[in-house]
Amino acid sequence: MQSEGDKTVAGQGVPPETGGPARYWNRGVDGLAALGTVMILFLMAIIVADVAARNAMGASLPLIAELGALTVVIIVFLQLGAAVRNDRLARTDFLLAAISVRWPRFAALIRGVWDLVGALLCIGIAWSSWDIFGRDLEHREFIGVIGVLTLPTAPFRAFIFLGAAVAAIQFLLMAAMYLRAAITPGDRRP
Repeated sequence: MQSEGDKTVAGQGVPPETGGPARYWNRGVDGLAALGTVMILFLMAIIVADVAARNAMGASLPLIAELGALTVVIIVFLQLGAAVRNDRLARTDFLLAAISVRWPRFAALIRGVWDLVGALLCIGIAWSSWDIFGRDLEHREFIGVIGVLTLPTAPFRAFIFLGAAVAAIQFLLMAAMYLRAAITPGDRRP
C-alpha cells in the first residue's frame, strides 16, 4: 500500500503537484471536464428529444443538427486538459516503455518534447479560436433559422477557446515536469 508521499504522477515516479495553486488549477481542469460530462448528458437529451419528435410528429426539431455538432466539439475541448493531465491521450507507448527501462531520463526528455509539441498545437488552436470568437461577436453570428430558432455562436466559440487554452497550459506544465525529470539526476522517473 502506498503512503501519501509515495504517490506518483500516472504511477511513473514523479510526485504530483499538490500545493496551493496546483490544487486550484487541478480543480479547475476537473471542473471543465465535469462540464464536458454535463454537455454529454445534454447532447444525449437533445438526441432523444429529436428522435421522439421524429416519431411523434414526423419531423425533426429545429437546430438539433447544428447544436449537436457544436456540442461534440465543445465536449472534446472541455475534457482535453484533464486527458492531458491524467495521461489519457492515445499514443503508442511500446517504444517509450522500452526506452524508459534502460534510459529513464531520455524517456522523460521524449515525453517533455511530446508535451511541448502538444502545447504548441493547442496554442495554435486557441489563437485561431480567439479570432473566430471575435468575428462571431462582431458580426453577431448565429446558428439556426431566422424566425424559427436561433442561437448565437459566440458562447460555443468561447468554450472552444477556453478548452484549448487550458489544454495548452496543461501540456506546458507536463512538459516542465518531464523536462525537469530529464535533467535531474537520480531516481525521479517520469
